[in-house]
Amino acid sequence: MLTIRLQRTGKRNQADFRIVLAEKESPVNKKIVEILGSYNPRKKTFKVNEERVKYWIGQNIEMSETIHNLFITKTLLDGKKVKAFNIPKKPSSAEAPESKTEAKVETPAEVTEATQEMEAKVEETPAQ
Repeated sequence: MLTIRLQRTGKRNQADFRIVLAEKESPVNKKIVEILGSYNPRKKTFKVNEERVKYWIGQNIEMSETIHNLFITKTLLDGKKVKAFNIPKKPSSAEAPESKTEAKVETPAEVTEATQEMEAKVEETPAQ
């Protein structure tokens, strides 16, 4: 299945992206079908071949969430933006101490009682 997604180019800490059409399961920087445009988030430049993008959208090609939101911002698509990523929530400080106290720690007396019970069971079983 084909999808329109971003392919990162540029140096470290200076991201620049190509807008490409590629197989959904293919590696990000490997085989692509077509380059549709480019996007530079630092300079806010956006260049795209609108004819080809509209053609592929007409062919019911999937788009990544980021590309979908970018096309809506640049008015190539109509609709609402979708949630592109999820930020995990940190556990609250009240829950953290409780999780540490849940672990049961056996006292030495309980350990010796448990070992005596196991030894008694071993002695009761007949030897074969």
